[in-house]
Amino acid sequence: MKKLFLSLFCLLVISTIAEATLRLPAILSNHAVLQQSADVKLWGWAQNTTPVKISCSWNATDTVSVTPSKDWTWITTVKTPKAGGPYAITFISGKEKIVIEDILIGEVWLCSGQSNMEFNFSWGVKDAGDAVATSANNELRFFEIPRLYDIFPQTDCPGKWKISSPETVEKMSVIGYFFGKKINIMTKAPVGLIASYWGGTCVQSWMPEDVFTRDAELKRAADNLKPVSWAPVEPSIIYNSMIYPVLNYRIAGTIWYQGEGNTEQPQEYGKLFTGLINGWREMFKQELPFYYVQIAPWSGYGGLSGALLREQQETALTLPKTGMVVVGDLVDDLTNIHPKIKQEVANRLANMVLKGQYGFNALQPYFPHFVQLTIQKDKAIVTVTSMGKLTCKDKSIKSFEVAGNDKTFYPAKAVIEKNGTITLTSNQVKMPVAVRYCFTNDGVPNLFDVNGLPLIPFRTDK
Repeated sequence: MKKLFLSLFCLLVISTIAEATLRLPAILSNHAVLQQSADVKLWGWAQNTTPVKISCSWNATDTVSVTPSKDWTWITTVKTPKAGGPYAITFISGKEKIVIEDILIGEVWLCSGQSNMEFNFSWGVKDAGDAVATSANNELRFFEIPRLYDIFPQTDCPGKWKISSPETVEKMSVIGYFFGKKINIMTKAPVGLIASYWGGTCVQSWMPEDVFTRDAELKRAADNLKPVSWAPVEPSIIYNSMIYPVLNYRIAGTIWYQGEGNTEQPQEYGKLFTGLINGWREMFKQELPFYYVQIAPWSGYGGLSGALLREQQETALTLPKTGMVVVGDLVDDLTNIHPKIKQEVANRLANMVLKGQYGFNALQPYFPHFVQLTIQKDKAIVTVTSMGKLTCKDKSIKSFEVAGNDKTFYPAKAVIEKNGTITLTSNQVKMPVAVRYCFTNDGVPNLFDVNGLPLIPFRTDK
């Protein structure tokens, strides 16, 4: 009986050892897109007694060898060529072999944030046209990370690369899809999109833990969060499962749409948001280009929380390689926090990226913005920077307010002068000292530059 038990035990051990120990993370799989002309990391798990040999078909004569650590993890770097493919990568560890196929080389972007980034075609898009029916595109692919959370950083996440098609694209982020499609068309390079988003989430849950341990003010801002029923709000808890597993994956940059989940404490968002960007850059070990959407008007916010959060979002523009797009004019229903106009949001992000990252200098994607306020008796004169002279799409310019020393704001009559400045007057304010434009939760801009981009909301009474 003892011999039988020992034999069964030995068979179990041998069977366990015989099971595949060479393993790759889910994101390194068939149909993946790797960043072009870059040092790209490949990593995984294998027995540490046997080197892992890696051969990439774009340079088949050069085999890379790496010995796993005592914890059976391994990581190495290979150089990728210019955009192209398909290619294959072969991994061999002893008698084990994994081949991942149909690999394209191109541009990889991370799409992240909350529900307006998560918004997919099945939710109903007003400006999608026949996008789903015509979505077949072998050069546009995406890796969707499911909603996950953990108090500890995770080294892998489920998911698989999908090729854009009518069957696969319907549940994909609309903004991500149209963004990737335009980058693909303009750069003529394959595009891979890593989709990592969760509706209703706060920025704190997407931030690395190190950011909080180094800054007591940010730690307090994280600890003050109130529980909600639709998502965990613990600091770093979503980052650990939905960003950390792909830190080794080389990306070109990030597009981000989030902020609605932080409007209860908008005054904290600026520092939190810059903390997230710097934290991600530190963890990805590259100065990631970071382009984001200023939250849209919505009548459901309390007080001035929506306006205040938009103002806080602008503070991230002090960081290099950042850009912000304004979407206040792309709202079909001010009572819906999820505007259904999405393709144009993606176009604005893509245009900014194409100019900032890919050298399409003929594009003019930057929004007109406030420069200076001058007071002349009962008139407030606003100077802006814009492409061409601003024009109003309605019969009258809306959403300007002026205030005197009592700090009470009243609607102002606005006139665009020949030199492009805007003169504001109000019968209720004899000596104006401050100006606001669209500085309400649901203010919709109606001043545009020659490219059709709206004037960024602002106030002078910070």
